[in-house]
Amino acid sequence: MKQLLCLSNGHGEDAIASSILQALRHRCPDVELMALPLVGLGSAYTRLGIPLLQPGKILPSGGFIYMDLRQLWRDLRAGLLGLLGAQVRAIRDWQRLSAGHLLAVGDIVPLLVAYLTGGTYSFIGTAKSDYYLYDATGRPYRWGMGWAGSDYLPWERWLWRSPRCRGIFVRDELTAKGLRHLGYPVHYCGNPMMDLVMPPPAPSPFTTKTIVLLPGSRAPEAYRNWQQMLQALTPYADQPLTCLAAVSPSLDLRVLEQALEGWQPIASPLPQTTAWQLGQQQLILSSHHFREFLHWAEGGIALAGTATEQYVGLGKPVITFAGAGPQFTREFASRQKHLLGDSIFLLDNPQEAIPTLWQIWEEAALLARIAANGKERMGEPGASDRIAEQLLKILRD
Repeated sequence: MKQLLCLSNGHGEDAIASSILQALRHRCPDVELMALPLVGLGSAYTRLGIPLLQPGKILPSGGFIYMDLRQLWRDLRAGLLGLLGAQVRAIRDWQRLSAGHLLAVGDIVPLLVAYLTGGTYSFIGTAKSDYYLYDATGRPYRWGMGWAGSDYLPWERWLWRSPRCRGIFVRDELTAKGLRHLGYPVHYCGNPMMDLVMPPPAPSPFTTKTIVLLPGSRAPEAYRNWQQMLQALTPYADQPLTCLAAVSPSLDLRVLEQALEGWQPIASPLPQTTAWQLGQQQLILSSHHFREFLHWAEGGIALAGTATEQYVGLGKPVITFAGAGPQFTREFASRQKHLLGDSIFLLDNPQEAIPTLWQIWEEAALLARIAANGKERMGEPGASDRIAEQLLKILRD
């Protein structure tokens, strides 16, 4: 059995990759796994006992260099090129000793690193989708979109043409269909993001209408997003709502709590949470109940990336609006709307969020369409195991 080294470039990609590696280890306990987080510390791997080839390093962009050339410049000044060079050398040393297989998870960055090392590799694309290009009728959103025949551009696809590339996995059937039409033997096994919010928890303990708040995971941007969310809630303090704030462990809960002007602390009904009251609204904050909060809520207000996609995959409606950035800008929100379709309600005014949710909840046909759309865009749970099954076939060849 060959050894496998996983390359990934971001917190979300690390989590997705670790879910797949966990499924791979479950199917074949003898497989030797290692990981190399190209960006960040790789804590998702170390929590599972998967050793790192090299210690991780946090860069200023957090892996979002494709959004802003200024972020790329900051990463370059922080030593990005030197870091990548050291990583490529470490991978080549590992390959000489193990003759192992590389698994690149994310976008073109880990794919290119895998190609440059000279060994065999597979690729799991987490970011790109043809839903970004085409509307429900199959027409491009703007003139010129879709010129390459796929959201994956020719130079990315060129890296797949190498005989050393043994497997290509994409995130949805629409993208897979387009790439197969272009002659690429891609796999679609579902989206492993959904496995990170499974299995469903016990039934909700709340009796009022419940919404989840997803401010994002990157400080200080997430703190600014939080301020906007509170502005969306406070005008409707007379409405009975339970608001569940799913806070990333990377954020400081105290900073979020300091922004709760007018809210009164109350006893919390859940462990490892704090609770607050404003009129008839109850607000519960936690860094430990992400999965439960997503399942329990009946709608969401989100200025986040991966978490929003997971919530849509559960068949729920999401209200969103532009943040100040650098990640969650108006452009990012518009692209997310393209990706996730009818499940996303992109507003200009945050204070329209609560009235819009009440309107959605009153339309049964709309809720059914949102639920079906979530399954179509994000797939069924179990993708990690299905991908692991295909990877084992590649490793045994």
